[in-house]
Amino acid sequence: MEKEVIRYLSQYLTKSRWSLLQKVIKNRTKFITIVLEDIYQSQNASAVLRTCDCYGIQNVHVIENRNEFDVNPQVALGASKWLNINHYNSNENNTCEALDKLKSDGYRIIATSPHENDVSLEDFDFGKGKFALVFGTERQGISEEVKKNADEFLKIPMFGFTESFNISVSAAIILHHLTHKIRNSETDWKLTEKEQDKLIISWLKKSIKGSETIVNNFMKTK
Repeated sequence: MEKEVIRYLSQYLTKSRWSLLQKVIKNRTKFITIVLEDIYQSQNASAVLRTCDCYGIQNVHVIENRNEFDVNPQVALGASKWLNINHYNSNENNTCEALDKLKSDGYRIIATSPHENDVSLEDFDFGKGKFALVFGTERQGISEEVKKNADEFLKIPMFGFTESFNISVSAAIILHHLTHKIRNSETDWKLTEKEQDKLIISWLKKSIKGSETIVNNFMKTK
């Protein structure tokens, strides 16, 4: 049925738009996911979303303990429309809930922070399985909760006086490097056919005005 819905809805798009959706879906991945913990600068948060979309990262997990996640549309440029953004903001400590959920889904928790047991970006072993990259606040970095629950620590090699990049630059550097390596490996990083179908239906609905009515009328004929 999902494929029938896809075929039907695709008729409402231009050929170029439909070709673009088909091209993008083949490069989407859940092998890597991004976790943003308490990011309070909307420009940085929005830039990370834009980077995720550009590198084909589909899922983003947003932890809101003290700071509300705010998207700047002039920076994100609509990227959030195409991503699955999961918010954790109903508890006093939402970090534990997010990390527990990710671990139960089979993700390794990779904290992006200099640490005594950290591994350099070039030496990171993605062959161990899918992983979640956790980025912390601009000033304080990741929380102690993340440090306690992290499976590994990842750092970007630096050779200047400044201790770190800002979060949006860090995310871009790490994702560029790791997505390139993964796409050129034998790792099974792509979405399954069922995941692709479900996601492309979601994108079609977002691309077509009155899509819910169209789908409901179509389903009545079945």
